[in-house]
Amino acid sequence: MQLDNRNKFLILFILLGAVSRFFPHPLNFTPLAAMALFGGTYLIEKKWAFLIPITSIFISDIIFEVFLGTGFYPDMIFVYASMALITCLGFYLRGKEQRQTIMVASFNGVPIIFFLLTNFGTWTTGYYGYTSTGLMNCYVAAIPFFKGTLIGDLFYNIVFFGGFAWRNG
Repeated sequence: MQLDNRNKFLILFILLGAVSRFFPHPLNFTPLAAMALFGGTYLIEKKWAFLIPITSIFISDIIFEVFLGTGFYPDMIFVYASMALITCLGFYLRGKEQRQTIMVASFNGVPIIFFLLTNFGTWTTGYYGYTSTGLMNCYVAAIPFFKGTLIGDLFYNIVFFGGFAWRNG
């Protein structure tokens, strides 16, 4: 992949998002989903749109694991799968990069994809039991974390998409 200044800037944004995971923040107020949506929207080659955000998340997870023992857990594959689906949502935004489409994706698509998929993954660990009631209990228990996810997605999408628009203005 030939890296022009645009791609270098995009990759830098995504990597900075990964680094920001190491700073203190409210629960689930992270740049993960915004990195995936942003990469899917703007990285021209689709393989890089998947690879760069997911690799930056994976590297930061390794660092969390090595230093804190919290980087990996049994249902982590569902986090990565949700990032891949959010990247696909970014593909849908290509050519439609307007405030309203980005905000709709930030409010409706991104946090809901992440919430449904990752909490389903939590349910698959058996902690809530392998019943429909257990699944419902898992989703209900996760509701307090949804606020941080939603606000974090909005904030980081504004930073990423807004910063990119401002730079290319």
